[in-house]
Amino acid sequence: MPVPAPYLAEYEDGTTRDGTVEMSDDSGYQEPYRPHVVIVGGGFGGLYAARALKHAPVRVTLVDRHNYHLFQPLLYQVATATLSPADIARPIRQVVRRQRNTTVTLAEVTDVDPGRRELTLADGRTLRYDFLILAAGAVDQYFGHDEWVTVAPGMKTIDDATEIRRRFLLAFEHAEQVRDPELRRALLTFVVIGGGPTGVEMAGAFAEIARHTLRNEFRNVDPASARILLIEGGPRLLSAYGEDLSGRALEQLRALGVEVRLDSIVTRIELGSVYVGEERIPAYPVVWAAGVAASPLGRRLGVPTDRMGRVEVLPDLSIPGHPEVFVIGDMASFPHQTGKPLPGVAQVALQGGRTAAGNVLRTMRGEPRARFRYRDKGSMATIGRAKAIAQIGRVKLSGFVAWLAWLFVHVFFLIGFRNRVAVFMEWAWSYLTWQRGARLITGEVRPDNALRKLGLPVPPEGGSEPEAARAIRSPAPEGGGGWMEGDSEQARAAAPRAEG
Repeated sequence: MPVPAPYLAEYEDGTTRDGTVEMSDDSGYQEPYRPHVVIVGGGFGGLYAARALKHAPVRVTLVDRHNYHLFQPLLYQVATATLSPADIARPIRQVVRRQRNTTVTLAEVTDVDPGRRELTLADGRTLRYDFLILAAGAVDQYFGHDEWVTVAPGMKTIDDATEIRRRFLLAFEHAEQVRDPELRRALLTFVVIGGGPTGVEMAGAFAEIARHTLRNEFRNVDPASARILLIEGGPRLLSAYGEDLSGRALEQLRALGVEVRLDSIVTRIELGSVYVGEERIPAYPVVWAAGVAASPLGRRLGVPTDRMGRVEVLPDLSIPGHPEVFVIGDMASFPHQTGKPLPGVAQVALQGGRTAAGNVLRTMRGEPRARFRYRDKGSMATIGRAKAIAQIGRVKLSGFVAWLAWLFVHVFFLIGFRNRVAVFMEWAWSYLTWQRGARLITGEVRPDNALRKLGLPVPPEGGSEPEAARAIRSPAPEGGGGWMEGDSEQARAAAPRAEG
């Protein structure tokens, strides 16, 4: 298969731009050169691009800093103790194990040099390519307040989700043991910042756990008294949906007991406090779901980006001046279809991955490239048990029917039969019993760490316990007890802020 010379990189191992020689044996047989396609990111876009190249005469290298593909739309269910991480993730090597032309590299890409057609990895290695597909996704956007990261974690990785789960469950454990009613109220106030799909889903799940899952499990505190607060800076929730569906989502959240504040701007977040304007809301924990930005890798390309860091791609998903480089998914700004960038949803990345891979093959055949055209298959958001909204073309659904549609669509798009079965069984069990099967608090048990985490005074080593610390403790239950806490390193990192 001929490949136009401009798309072939020049290597130092004997291969040339004319694409004629890769290696030869003793008989003099020369194997045709196979272009090297590097895909950065093992999410929806990267994985589906790799799959589309399964039978192509190319060498594919899929690079990701994690060894698994994550089904990110269900990540909030890990954070809310419904699913375990293994239910929504699958090793990338296992997914592509039958693709003989594909190699998986566990590494982080730190730089891109389009002129040299070279990637730099975090360990200092470099990786050359003939074609590059960038699908590195997005990161949380704190709008210039990166100091909020530790006190209001976002939810982009499994580590983020398990940390949110730990903080949420620990709050009830702490509240069970305190005497001070003000501190107890703060512990049982959970704030979710951002009224998009992630924020709405998180707030609804928190409310269901507090009102139903934890019922009758505590003796000194009523979990149903927890205050779930959802803060949105705009005039309505789920702004990407129609106003009628946004209104229904608001009604369903309020029916679950979620307090929703619209047109409210968060001005400051501290350990144990959220400020809306000048109002201070004592709260623990706080979850950030207010915004995302494209992977900073896009800015290394030297081409225009929008205010969210998304690369302004051409209609075929390539970048200006470098037709061998494609950018897809959350990293790409694609206004060519609707006049504004496409939404950051899985279907955009999935379809973009297939188009980019197809354009690599068209280029190799010397054919014109295809223009990317996104086919909107609908948007869905779940709010709670049998509560959801869905917009599929002109069809708008809410309530139980929308919830069923959401459930089956998400099960269908999970990678791997085992994951589909596991998730379906967990959901069935949760629906029938109101229970959640992943309510594990992992980490070290250290009283001083718990106090630091809450921003309370900590007794010096070998010293007496301050009055403020004594006031929050309840007598230990018979047979032991004590404070439970998460990662000790995070607690130590938070200590200077807590004591300051």
